[in-house]
Amino acid sequence: MTRLSQSVDRATALLKDADLAADATVRDLLAETTDRRSLDLSDLPPAAQAALIAARSQELQPSADALAQRIIAAEEKGRRFIAKFGIDPTGHEVHLGHTVPMLILSRFQRMGHQVVFIVGDMTAKIGDPSGRSDDRPALTDEDIARNLATYREQVTPFFDFERAQFRHNGDWLRQITLPQIIEITAQIPVSMPLQREDFRKRLDAGQGLSLAELMYSVVMALDSVETRCDLEVGGIDQFLNMQMCRKVMDICGQTPELVVATSLIEGTDGTGAKMSKSKGNYVPLTASAGEIFGKIMSVPDRLVEQYFRALSEWLDPELAVTTERVKAGSLHPMDLKKILAGEVTAAIHGVDAAMRAREEFVARFSKRTFAEAGDLPAITDLGQSVTDAVKALGFAKSNADVRRVAEQNGLRLVVESDGGQEQVTLTADEAREPLDAVIKDKLDGQPGDFYLKVGRKLARIAPAS
Repeated sequence: MTRLSQSVDRATALLKDADLAADATVRDLLAETTDRRSLDLSDLPPAAQAALIAARSQELQPSADALAQRIIAAEEKGRRFIAKFGIDPTGHEVHLGHTVPMLILSRFQRMGHQVVFIVGDMTAKIGDPSGRSDDRPALTDEDIARNLATYREQVTPFFDFERAQFRHNGDWLRQITLPQIIEITAQIPVSMPLQREDFRKRLDAGQGLSLAELMYSVVMALDSVETRCDLEVGGIDQFLNMQMCRKVMDICGQTPELVVATSLIEGTDGTGAKMSKSKGNYVPLTASAGEIFGKIMSVPDRLVEQYFRALSEWLDPELAVTTERVKAGSLHPMDLKKILAGEVTAAIHGVDAAMRAREEFVARFSKRTFAEAGDLPAITDLGQSVTDAVKALGFAKSNADVRRVAEQNGLRLVVESDGGQEQVTLTADEAREPLDAVIKDKLDGQPGDFYLKVGRKLARIAPAS
């Protein structure tokens, strides 16, 4: 029995039989699953290693079997299998969305393979065009230096840099000569980068597309050539860039790398948009334990399983146990979300900090009455529409965001009195009506304090006197 299977058995025993609302049980579970993040996986045979990687990959090219064979071939040649991941310092914060492929890379390290973490101080000068609708503003050397200053510190919870390589691609890209670039690009058809849908959309719309952006994936590929990597990990938005890496490695006489592309996780706002700094729906790794816990608790319930799969070391059989318990009514979805929030928080700050964040969250948001939460934002203009009130609070960025929350039954009026609490769900159509009219229609004549609930967010309705 492998070390991983033993850990899964211990966690599964807790998940099946224990009270998952109890702090003591949650602490034991988090201790087990957090320890798993540093668990030695070198006792897994190559086929099991490949299967574990494939289970959390949206794309594995060419196949899991090819990955197992590549691991075996490296062992037979007496060398270490090399896995690479790169990130450009286009901002000063690394966020949870970036950690999805990083978790895969961490597994490779714990399997005993060589991991190379590359910070693209040179490629950042171009800016990754993937998914962009316009060209990126140019970054100065000072911008890049400031952004990457703490990158290694931020990602340290996921890697042992005593054994992993942490490199800047400017170290070799500054040495590339024009004849080398010409030799490589002469063998790449222009149609290859132009097959990208984001490029085609920009050209069709008459928007700018620079030659540097066309060259981005070629320059990125030189990282793979430099490291002679066996495999590259990245988000699915990097899939075409990684195809170029395979092409350029072949041109340079190397065996093309394998590609693992991970799914992109949705942001915390529940709008369906991917987690990104530009949309403000992200969780930075620099956030406090309490902030991370609270941000995870704010995500819609439908994202809980996706977040578990992307951000934890839980395996599918463990997720299946919790799914069945939720269906059977023996596990409340809120208690499962608290476990998820603890899981993610513990990955960055440790189990003790995660449990303190859990206690603080419960103390603040699980009170018997909303009236006890004294620092709630207030709505004073009842003549505005519900939608406008939600946007003014900063609980949503657009009318479409409010509509999505309403369609998920997450938009509610709440009245609280000595007799208890009543909540009324508002439809997307009702959200367009003035707030005072909706209150009169839904809660006319009821005494008490009024609140507007938007997903997990709450505001006091306090008309100006």
